[in-house]
Amino acid sequence: MWFKNLYFFAFTRPFEWSEQDIEKLLSEHLFTPCGSTEMSHFGWVNALGKHGQTIVHSVNGNHLLCARKEEKILPAPVIKDMLDEKIAHLEADQSRSATKKEKEQFKEDIIFELLPRAFSRITDTHAYINAEANLIVINTSSRSKAEDFLALLRKALGTLPVTSVSPEKAPDEIMTDWLTEANLGESFQLGLEAEFHAVGDDGAVVRVKNQELDSDEIKAHLDADKFVVKLALEWDDALSCILCDDLAIKRLKFFDVLHEQNEDIDKDDVIARLDADFALMAGEINRFIGDLLNEFSVKATDYLES
Repeated sequence: MWFKNLYFFAFTRPFEWSEQDIEKLLSEHLFTPCGSTEMSHFGWVNALGKHGQTIVHSVNGNHLLCARKEEKILPAPVIKDMLDEKIAHLEADQSRSATKKEKEQFKEDIIFELLPRAFSRITDTHAYINAEANLIVINTSSRSKAEDFLALLRKALGTLPVTSVSPEKAPDEIMTDWLTEANLGESFQLGLEAEFHAVGDDGAVVRVKNQELDSDEIKAHLDADKFVVKLALEWDDALSCILCDDLAIKRLKFFDVLHEQNEDIDKDDVIARLDADFALMAGEINRFIGDLLNEFSVKATDYLES
């Protein structure tokens, strides 16, 4: 239940669907397993998995959702070997080179032949919507998977007016200022890890770990016109993370002080524990994102069209 990586987006129009609306619309796009000759399926499952009974699980205005994707795994080297064999056989038999169309047809035939025997990979992606905070927060380390989630949600709702948060001043410039000017907000503390890039496509890349970021060594990198693209942060004695220059949050870790707040809940009452954990986690993430965006002089509600 505890999110580990975050991509978050702001709505450009108020999110006005109720919990009941979302439940009804998403139930028309439920996940179903792949057929024997299908490559992938993508759809909605119960937000709390096997412990839940609803597609949407809502607590304190946070609507939790879960999208499941099944993908058949077909090793590329196997396909290539079989394709090369078919092409070689045709060329030897007919004393001519295979055409592009024939090669494409061979590949389609091979995939169709292998699909019924292929293994499946199933991944679940959780996210929650908070209309009051004007945010949708997705638990993934991949921008493409976040976009896939939004596309599936857009398909179910009919529309999904969201945008990436883009401060006027580039995030890498602001993160670099935090080190050069020591002007990071008091709710945040620097961690011991960062990545720096020099200007230009072929510029140097420097990664440091277990390194004080206010040290002379780091100052030398900054004086050499390198800028910060990833930065370890701690926030409000509650969590740590790696902040990226696209505002993605990686390696999110909640401190024990938070986990312990729900220790009094009976462990056998799984639903109550999941519910309490989600409420606690979403509340902290909402506060964290609010404080983070404040450091970039922007609010999620700024993206609402007037």
